Amino acid sequence: MPNGSSDDRLWTVAEVANHMRVSNMTVYRLIKSGQLPALRVGKNYRIRGKDLAAYLEASVTEIDRSEQGP
Repeated sequence: MPNGSSDDRLWTVAEVANHMRVSNMTVYRLIKSGQLPALRVGKNYRIRGKDLAAYLEASVTEIDRSEQGP
């Protein structure tokens, strides 16, 4: 994660979106669907670094190279 952040750092939706290279709306959808846990701070959301790391780790897809062409 950028800037040497620790697992207990709280990320904003914009920071998560920037890190994942997706839109803010995509992050909000992940939060609303329960795929990405978040804390509510006033009207805003914060995402724990450890929850972001867990989401990204669970989203890793392995490529089966035996099915690829030459």
